[in-house]
This record gives sequence, structure tokens and C-alpha cells, in this order.
Amino acid sequence: MYHLECIKCGAKYGPDEVIYTCSKCGGLLDVVYDYSEISLSREDLKGPLSVWKYKALLPVSREPVTLKEGGTPIYHLRSIGKEVGLKEAYAKHEGMNPSGSFKDRGMTVGVTKALELGMKSVACASTGNTSASLAVYGARAGIPVIVLLPAGKVALGKVAQALMHGAKVISIKGNFDDALRLVRELCVENGIYLLNSINPYRLEGQKTIGFEIVDYFGWEVPDRIILPVGNAGNVTAIFKGLSEMKRLGIIDRVPKMTGIQAEGSAPIAKAIKSGAASITVEEHPETVATAIRIGDPVNAVKALNAIRASGGTAETVTDEEILAAQKMLAMKEGIGVEPASAASVAGLIKLRRMGVIEKDERVVCVVTGHLLKDPETVIKNCDKPIEVEATKEAIERAVGIHRLTAH
Repeated sequence: MYHLECIKCGAKYGPDEVIYTCSKCGGLLDVVYDYSEISLSREDLKGPLSVWKYKALLPVSREPVTLKEGGTPIYHLRSIGKEVGLKEAYAKHEGMNPSGSFKDRGMTVGVTKALELGMKSVACASTGNTSASLAVYGARAGIPVIVLLPAGKVALGKVAQALMHGAKVISIKGNFDDALRLVRELCVENGIYLLNSINPYRLEGQKTIGFEIVDYFGWEVPDRIILPVGNAGNVTAIFKGLSEMKRLGIIDRVPKMTGIQAEGSAPIAKAIKSGAASITVEEHPETVATAIRIGDPVNAVKALNAIRASGGTAETVTDEEILAAQKMLAMKEGIGVEPASAASVAGLIKLRRMGVIEKDERVVCVVTGHLLKDPETVIKNCDKPIEVEATKEAIERAVGIHRLTAH
């Protein structure tokens, strides 16, 4: 029903091969289905949202390793939309997945595929969320997990998850790109299954974000989907998935894929803005949004194609704009997300004010991880709790209640 195919030279590989990039040219691989054998309609897809609802477009046959991921809520951003003059602004909160981020969609498929291929252990490099999710699903599957993290560059909430779920956590003195290079070597040389987004099967799970968005709107396609971009897996996956749905006749078009990067870590946004055919690697990426602090995204080639082929765009936002958007989401909409997640909303605000997003567009921002993933940043950027004496009068003064004294 499917095979792996190099996007660069067209070389094909069978579904039972353990391979991450093309052995002939080094190009990225895609999962390509025999679409003539897939009979799928809107009628077939009735029912609650969830990752495995879309099993017909997922490349596994065995029983899935699942924790009921997917089905994340979509919220109407009424206050933020009103502020920027946009009636139909929405946020899909991927932080409501089991481990608190969108990564669970890829891991339910990736870990299931690992078992299907007969692999005995799994590994990844991570800026945090990938390690947390892999640890969770590895525990569920009962297989050992190894994760490599850049020392001092990962939010403690994510490290805690990986440790609690039993992963072997190794911090290296280097950045994420160093960790990815090392874990790839480790996996290839020792028969460990690699579950970073260079693994094409993992991206198949992530494309269900797009499926759920159009499904939620009664198969009406939004004008634009805005995503934070780090390793560029989501923008790639969602474009691929919705292109497949268009090919099967379930939807009639693909939304404009719009990627947002932090100014200090923006190789894809810079390439889109300059019209370059490929990215220029950023050797020392820096941003408060640790989840997207990646200077050499492995899916850059696919992401540039997704953005351009859909008529979308990419933009940068400052750390200050990211943190401001994080606070706006929390205080005006009641939605708590980690900094990297807020990049999509910061991008929405910036692009609307620039006139790139028109007032009658329906726009969905994907917010990728929960607020509690990175509590240290929250504490640093919010007012400290007010400490007072244990009296009613002291509390009233602190909250601004002033009583009139009778004479």
C-alpha cells in the first residue's frame, strides 16, 4: 500500500527497510501511498477527532501504541482577533496531548512502526518535547529509550518528563544540531531506531494536525495555518497530509502554510524572504523559545517547498514579541502555552499588522506545547506573588480594596 521515496532522486525503498535518508543521494524520504487503493470519503471519517481515526492514511498495520492522542481543542481567539481586526482567528492547542505537546502524534506512529519493524530500542535528539514524548511512548510500548539533550538548553519540565518515564537521558556539551548528528550515528551503528523528524514515519503522525483542522470546520479549508518552525516537521507534515486529502477529493484546496521563527533562529524564514533555494545554516541559534532553537532544520527542503507550493510565507518574531503573545494568550484567552508555541500567535499579530493577512481570512494558529513545559520562563517574565501579613486588612490592601472608616 505504500513505499518510501527520495524527494531528490526518486529512489524507492520498501516499507520493511530501516532507513532514514536516501542511501543513493542522501535526500529526504517521503511515505508514498498507492492512492488508487485508498477509498476514503468524508462519510468514512465521521466521529470524534483522534490520530487513529485517520488510520487509512497512516503507514502501520499492527495495533497502535496509543495514549488517546489527538482530538486537541480548537479555540476561537475572540479577544486577540478583535485587537488585530480578524474575526476568524483560532488556536489549535496541541499542548492538550498526553505528554503536553504535538510530538505525541508522531510518536504514536513512530513507536508503533518501531515495533512493527522488530526494533528493540529507540532514540532521539531533542530540545525537550521530543524526548518527553518518546519517553512516554517508549514506556507504553515497553522498550528502552535513549535521548540526547543540549546541556543547559532544555526546559526543566521536559527533562523531568523524560526522567520520570524511564528514558536514559544524556546531556551533551553542544547544541541540538550536534545532538542530532551524534544520535544518528549512534542509531545507525548500533541498530537503534531513530525517532527524530528525519524519520518519515514520524511525520505521518504529525500530519493529522491538518486532518483535524479541516475535519473540525466541516471539511471547509481555512485560508491559512500558522505554525512555529524549529526542525520544520509540522509545516512539512500538514502540507503533505492536506495535499493527500485534496488528491483523494475530500477537500478542494490546501491552506497557505505560514511558518514563524524566532529572530535568533530563523534559517527558513530568511530563505523564504530572500527567495533562496536552500537555507543558510545558523551555527549558534539563540532564542527564549527553546523548542525552536534549531539552526539546521532537517526538514528544511520539504518545508520550503510546502510554504512556496501552498502560496504561504514565513516571518520572524523577536523574543519580546513571543513572550508578549504568550501573555496575551493566557490573560486574554485563558490559553496557557510555552514560549515556542506562542510564536505562531506572535506571527499572526505581526502579519496582520503588516497587511499580509487580510481581515476576512480564516486563520488557525497551531500552538504546540503546554504552559507547564517551561515554568522557569513564566516565573522570570511574570510579577512575583505578593507576600503580606496573614490578616484580612493586609489582603484587602494588596488587592486594592479600600474601606471607608465610619466617624
